[in-house]
This record gives sequence, structure tokens and C-alpha cells, in this order.
Amino acid sequence: MKREELISKWLDNDLNDQELQAFKNLEDYDDLVKLNAGLQAFKADDYDTSKELENVLSKIKSTKTQTSTHWIKPFMRVAAILAVCFSLYYYTTTLDTTITTAVAQKTTIELPDASRVSLNAQSLLAFNKNHWKKEREVELEGEAFFKVAKGSTFKVITKSGIVTVYGTQFNVKQRDNYFEVICYEGLVGVTHNSQEIKLKPGDSFLIIDGKTIAKEKENRTTPSWLNNESTFKSLPYKTIIAEFERQYGVDITLINIDSTQLFTGSFPHDNLDLALKNIAISLNATYSKTNNTIILKRE
Repeated sequence: MKREELISKWLDNDLNDQELQAFKNLEDYDDLVKLNAGLQAFKADDYDTSKELENVLSKIKSTKTQTSTHWIKPFMRVAAILAVCFSLYYYTTTLDTTITTAVAQKTTIELPDASRVSLNAQSLLAFNKNHWKKEREVELEGEAFFKVAKGSTFKVITKSGIVTVYGTQFNVKQRDNYFEVICYEGLVGVTHNSQEIKLKPGDSFLIIDGKTIAKEKENRTTPSWLNNESTFKSLPYKTIIAEFERQYGVDITLINIDSTQLFTGSFPHDNLDLALKNIAISLNATYSKTNNTIILKRE
């Protein structure tokens, strides 16, 4: 089916499952969805014609000459056209490019200046192509490793803080109640609560549940997850479990296990049984699997 036909049927909510999948595979699928959502904002509010007519008639005196209102409809048409045009202009000049990864998925993105970003599982990266030359900024939810090309200031904006790049290679992880930045090369500035901290190669900035956590010097040259392995040093067990669930798409239930106790170790991303053994042995725990549900239990 042609692109135009798919879009037309989508607007009419008339796609079958096969056609819907074909529509989602269009290169500009995200742009079409955002444009449609933006135009919905210009729809008129619900209007009760009968009720409003009664209100007007009750206010008009019987002796008052009716005023012509034929100019209203043309005016409203013009206003609607202007509103749609403004929406299209705003959409095409400020639209962000958004890349997301699903559970157990990773991807690499090349930015307009040839900077490269590796995106970990269940993460989101957004940036603006049209404004890139003026402002090199990305928004991040989740975890990503950056290799930034030389140029103007480069910023990574997260809900927990802003990372300003003075160097070229660093990792940012922003999850629920977890914010970590590791500098691998050059110099990185982290702004949190209106204060900026400078990180040199091997330095880390880590906040868990609102508390700043001191970390040992990082000896790796890149984050372990790029090689399909998650490595942890003295981090709460709940953090390890959350990452495990993202990498394998499973739900884990803990029984008689303190999720705040610290864990040091690692697990691979491509061998579920081995990964389970790695995180269970350190706790002297046993595990059982039923479909996508895993129970870790300590007697």
C-alpha cells in the first residue's frame, strides 16, 4: 500500500493490524504522530448550541433590532487557518528527533556533528536537528555513552541534572532515584542543585535516593554495558535488579532479601542462567523461573 493511502487510512482510524505495522515502519512515523497530536490542540471545545441560544434570546429585548453577525463565520475560518499554519511552522522548526530503546535493546546514534551516542536498554534520547549548529543539546532519560566531536558547548539535559562537556567521552545514567556521570576522557561538568562539579578521567558523580555516593576511581576506558555486561561496585541490590529486568525483560521478586544491601559483581546480557547465578550466589540465594517471572529467595 502506498504511503499516502496508509496515512489517509490512519487518520480515519481504518488500519488493520498489517497496515498499522506498515504505517509504524514509515521513516517519518514519529513526525506524523507528533504533528497529528499538535493539530488536535486546535480543535474547538464542545459547544451546546441549544443552551447557548436560549441564553442569548433571554438577554435580547423584544424591541431591539437584531445585529448582523454574518462576519463571524469568515473570521473564524481565517483564525482557524492561521492557527493551523502556526502549528505547522512551530512543528517544523522546533521538532525534536527522538530515539528510544526497548527492553534488552541497545542502539548507536550519530548526531548532526558526527558525535556518537550509544543508548542502553529502555532509554530515550531527543535532540533538535534544525537548531543543532546553534545549540548542541540532547535530552536523556535512561543511560547513554557519548563520544562528542569537537565544537561548541555540548549539553546533556536530564531530570536530575545537566552535564556540560569539556571533553569527549563520558557516560550518563539517569533512572528512578539514580543519577550517575562517569568521565572517561577530557573534562565533564555536572550541574546538580545549581552547583557544578568538574570530573576528570576516572572521576564519577553518583546520587542514589537523593544522597551523594563516593566511588572509587574508574579504571575502565568505556562502560561495561557496551560489551554486553553490567558491572557494579558497592551498589544497592535494588539497582542491580532494576538493571537486570531492563536487560532481560523479566520481573524479579525478592523473598527474604534486603534490597538495600550492597552488591559488587557483574552479570552478562546474553546468558540468562549465568546472569542469575552471578547475582544469586553473592546472596546465598536460590532462584526459580516461570516464563518471564523470576523469584530470588534466601532461606
